[in-house]
Amino acid sequence: MKRHVVLIGLPGAGKTTVGQLVAERLQAGFVDVDTVLVRREGRPVTMIFAEKGEGAFRELERKEMESALANQPAIIAPGGGWAAQPGAIEGAKPRALVIYLRARADTAAQRAEPQGTRPLLIGEDPVERMRQLLKEREAAYLQAHEKIDTDRKTAPEVAAEVVRLAQSAAGW
Repeated sequence: MKRHVVLIGLPGAGKTTVGQLVAERLQAGFVDVDTVLVRREGRPVTMIFAEKGEGAFRELERKEMESALANQPAIIAPGGGWAAQPGAIEGAKPRALVIYLRARADTAAQRAEPQGTRPLLIGEDPVERMRQLLKEREAAYLQAHEKIDTDRKTAPEVAAEVVRLAQSAAGW
């Protein structure tokens, strides 16, 4: 029986890019939670954070993840902070293969920079802020079923590893 594949990791780890490639290869649905929230709220994530605060954003994110996990098995990319919320990974694991896309802080910061829409990275030294996020979140990320190091790998190379794991451990 197919299970969801949930990709977690820092902003810039490749969750969206890799997730789209994996969904194409597996002919699966792809859910980018931030994109869904932006569409639903009618404003960018940075504005949701600014207007409603991180707590309210995390609640919207939690509800959207629950909705995605209740639907047909898909490739799901939550925001980088979702996995660090209490109970998030534990709640997803029975229904999904959770894969940590691990990236060094400097690599993630470099990849994340072009978007400029990541609320927890704006206005600070992005590499230092990413180091701080990694320090805060890595214990949660390491609760994933699997871990893939993404440094020095292309998105298609990482996607191929995710596909292999999805086929062997999630029934795809």
